[in-house]
Amino acid sequence: MSISLCAVILAAGESTRMGRDKALLPWPPAKGGLASSATFLSASIDALSPFSELILVVSGRNHASLEATVFARSASLVTNPAPERGQFSSLQVGLREVLNRGRDAAIVTLVDRPPAAPETLQRLSTAFELARTRRQWAVVPEYAGKHGHPFIIGRELIEAFLRAPATSTARDIEHQHLQHIEYVSVADPFVTMNVDTPEDYAGLSASPRN
Repeated sequence: MSISLCAVILAAGESTRMGRDKALLPWPPAKGGLASSATFLSASIDALSPFSELILVVSGRNHASLEATVFARSASLVTNPAPERGQFSSLQVGLREVLNRGRDAAIVTLVDRPPAAPETLQRLSTAFELARTRRQWAVVPEYAGKHGHPFIIGRELIEAFLRAPATSTARDIEHQHLQHIEYVSVADPFVTMNVDTPEDYAGLSASPRN
């Protein structure tokens, strides 16, 4: 039987280097003067919906500006009360809600990047089901030797993240449990792509998947 996943999209960042909320950047970027009505956030929700029973979007001070997009897609909005503590605190807020909703597996991604391709998400979902039969805790995508998002975690790693100090990073906790994590090679450059500045965003127009 397929494992039921709860998606967690981390979208609480201040987007200071971008100068505007990255969650609401048009996706795909405008071409020929035609702007897309979709955004990083809406595209991420749409991409994850076929693979998730429930989608949680973790917001910060941008809560009000994300509501319309989230609720229009029947996702749920969870607010990090102190987003200044950093991304790991938002991850903890989202994962606590995963457990509160009675789920014990999550597919986690960042809002500030293009969504992974459907075939990538299918590959990760299938790999996670197989990994669970080997009592592994997580699968993480790997592209060109780099690890990225979305990653899929079971209850063991969810609890490890929640036990950690808020000053930790996901990478810290991952490295403490490498023996329980499987890395899955994917042919999708978006899983490792960071979009932090206007220049990064402008460069997406030349992406092989755009």
